[in-house]
Amino acid sequence: MSKEFIRFAIVGVIATAIHYGLYYLLNRWINVNVAYTIGYVVSLCCNFFMTTYFTFRSEANAKRGVGFLFSHGVNYLIHMGLLNLFLWIGLPENIAPVPVFAIAIPVNFLLVRTVFKNKHFQSHHESLSEV
Repeated sequence: MSKEFIRFAIVGVIATAIHYGLYYLLNRWINVNVAYTIGYVVSLCCNFFMTTYFTFRSEANAKRGVGFLFSHGVNYLIHMGLLNLFLWIGLPENIAPVPVFAIAIPVNFLLVRTVFKNKHFQSHHESLSEV
């Protein structure tokens, strides 16, 4: 699991940079929640392929895609709740995502790892290769 976690961390840094970069740029012109959501969605698309092929060294399939989207749906709700909490307590808009990332990313690792390691989400081809 330690090598997976290191690869997850690398992917996480890239995905977080994409997310925060878009949020930071868009936040100047649009609502904070909309900017955060756009950054999240773009990051999510990149993250799925990097997580599939690099982090867990597996193949993309519909079950994993749905599981990934579900886990990220839960993660998105955590992100938005925390973002708005930190904004409400007075953190500046450009700083508020930082503690959100620090809390939500470890939770996301556990959710996504479940999707990629659970036999339910494996393709028929992968199941046969383990026999």
